[in-house]
Amino acid sequence: MATTFPHSVPALRVRQPMGEYFVVVLPAELLLRVAYSDRLSARISADGQSYELEGTQRLLQPKRLNAIADYINRSDAAFPNTIILAANIRPEDGLSEGEDPDDDRAQANASRRWTIQEGDKGHVLTIPTGDKLAAVIDGQHRLFAFAEAREQRYEMELICSVFLDLPKPYQAQLFATINSTQKPVDKSLTYELFGYNIDEEPEDHWSPDKLAVFLTRRLHVDEELMSPLRGRISIAPIKDQPLEKLQESAEWRVSTAVVVEGIMRLITTNPKKDTSDLLDGSRKPRSALRGLRKDRSPLRDVYLDNQDKILYTIVINYLKACEKLFWASAAKDSFITRTVGFQALFDVLRRHLAKSSYDSKNISVTYFGDALEPASKLNFADDIYRSASGAGRTAIRKAIEGAMGVTA
Repeated sequence: MATTFPHSVPALRVRQPMGEYFVVVLPAELLLRVAYSDRLSARISADGQSYELEGTQRLLQPKRLNAIADYINRSDAAFPNTIILAANIRPEDGLSEGEDPDDDRAQANASRRWTIQEGDKGHVLTIPTGDKLAAVIDGQHRLFAFAEAREQRYEMELICSVFLDLPKPYQAQLFATINSTQKPVDKSLTYELFGYNIDEEPEDHWSPDKLAVFLTRRLHVDEELMSPLRGRISIAPIKDQPLEKLQESAEWRVSTAVVVEGIMRLITTNPKKDTSDLLDGSRKPRSALRGLRKDRSPLRDVYLDNQDKILYTIVINYLKACEKLFWASAAKDSFITRTVGFQALFDVLRRHLAKSSYDSKNISVTYFGDALEPASKLNFADDIYRSASGAGRTAIRKAIEGAMGVTA
């Protein structure tokens, strides 16, 4: 195959109410290598000259797949509409490929992440490897039909809209919105492809990531409980005028993905497996997950017992302690208000404080503040924390742990 990695292409940044994404042009051959859907992916054939489709289930409309392949083979083939991708999403568990200091594989593969850099002539998207880290939100028939088309068509260029680290509930919402506004779509399609029902469902049926998204949205707007992240979380799925005004006044922001995953890892070690188990056969309440597998997340029982108010109180009170001790006095160049800093703070909560606070029935701001106070004098603007990767995240976490007098 012609594509070599790393592969870099010019990217056009687009800012819209849902958030930021990048428009790029990529060859079909590359996309077949790096993209997948929850139903289907493509792999290079044994002879290295073509692609074969594989997956636990075929696409819902195989006749449509073949018809598109016939169209691709035509001399006048054209696809002016975009394929929508969520980059840096691992197919095995639906989490972002990142810098988890507890995951040796993720640490070793941190260089797999798709990245955006701003240069003299605009933005550049770099795809470092051919690993499958791009979830197809919309356009899967169009893309995977190329595996059935003639080899000469693999070099055909396709327009793509690329979201980085977009949580799966937002992927499902985006898919449902696109298809419901363009043409009638069976609601079960979203349910089958992404594992989310676009209708309202009882809270006790929410998967871990759906609950984490709900709590993240609340943190972004909660004025009554004075959320320290109010107006500071980017990529809100619905951004009306009040939300616009909130974000205009924020000195710094954190991504939705960081907060969602920080909360999610308090209640699950494998959100994709939990979602699959909840949808196995008939829809089940989250309590049905108890005993199905070992899960060492510290607040697993809080999730299974539907104690969402307690979960939210733990998170918001911990963040209030972080605001008082770290963020309020942070210098502009401090890494404690950047992605690696937030990830490290959520790591500390998950590893040392979440379970102990719950077990002791003390989930107050004071409890978390007393635990974190010894680390409040650390200067997170130092060069040692400068790495915007797992190294920076680990350095910040270990520094806080050292000041607290705790170890892994």
